[in-house]
Amino acid sequence: MNGQPLNGRPIRPATGRPAADRPAAGRPPHARAHPAEARTELIPPVTDDDPTEFIRAHRGSLGYRDPETERIRPAGQDEPDDRVHLDDLADYDDHDDDNHDPDHDDEFDDDPPPPRRKESVASVIVRSVGEIMVTLGVIVLLFVVYEVWVTDLVSAEKQEDVTVALDDQWQHPGPADPQRQQKFEFADGEGMAKLYIPALGDDYHFTIVEGTSAADLETGPGHYKKSALPGQPGNFAVAGHRVGKGAPFNDLDLLSSCDAIVVETQTSWFVYRMLPTSDDAKNWAAKAADPRCAGVAPQTGDYARATGRQIVTPQQSEVVAPVPGNPSAKTPAEQRQKMITLTTCHPKFSNRQRMVLQGVLVREQPKNAAAPTEVPAELRETA
Repeated sequence: MNGQPLNGRPIRPATGRPAADRPAAGRPPHARAHPAEARTELIPPVTDDDPTEFIRAHRGSLGYRDPETERIRPAGQDEPDDRVHLDDLADYDDHDDDNHDPDHDDEFDDDPPPPRRKESVASVIVRSVGEIMVTLGVIVLLFVVYEVWVTDLVSAEKQEDVTVALDDQWQHPGPADPQRQQKFEFADGEGMAKLYIPALGDDYHFTIVEGTSAADLETGPGHYKKSALPGQPGNFAVAGHRVGKGAPFNDLDLLSSCDAIVVETQTSWFVYRMLPTSDDAKNWAAKAADPRCAGVAPQTGDYARATGRQIVTPQQSEVVAPVPGNPSAKTPAEQRQKMITLTTCHPKFSNRQRMVLQGVLVREQPKNAAAPTEVPAELRETA
């Protein structure tokens, strides 16, 4: 360098350093470096000017001394492998982290962990009650799912089996037995008739089984065994579930006065119509103009307690008596009205009360052997 201008600016000796102490021309400045130094890069003389600018201007023109050969390597050549870079230091840090033993951290932890706060009795009780309530909620939910959906699937299979058996019996009757045909003798749980309610849809039909036990009602609507038979004088009474187990009577609350309730047996169709409700009976003259109400009217005399719809307690079994609501009536059996009674639980999801629907027979239609597919016109009625 020898004081030659750099970028148009002269190089002046550093303050406090005589020119005589500077290395002679041609002598490498690193020759005075201490032999113990592993490597010394060429450092330009510090001038009165900004040394940073000088170093930036000469970057790439300096060299370093190889500690093994004591030779100067020009800048730009590969440095020895033992040079330490910032990236290498980061690698060492990662290496230390990987081999760090967390078990020894306790040696440097001056402060012990804070003591665990003890729960109060009230908080323990509240938490326990909450857990119990959640558990009970899950159990109730599972019970509802079972009652509403699972039992429906089971009952649907049973209903299909009993319907197929009844159809086969009707299509392939055994030897003529007038006594059996007249008495309608059936075993418990055996299909004995079919029920249709057009107002609840074209697809509403269930096979009625004999008996009202829990097992019988899992199959379908059950006939009260001591009540009258379809089409006979007296009260043909049928019970059914409102929720779960097929729920055949789920929508009985949707029926109105004079809606048709059709019962099919092996030989005949029996068309009943719902009696007037308490509200309709108050203004029956206007309602009676409906052609569907022909043969229907509010009941009087021994039958005054019979009505289209009523809510009773489970103990009020007189609703299924031969004269509905009047078990002590002295009406001769052959003079009794031909009626139908449907009973189910009320309200939904509860058996606290009973909903009772009652109707009266308005006509009978024998089956036509020449036209087995012929059905009553009432089955085509809409709500």
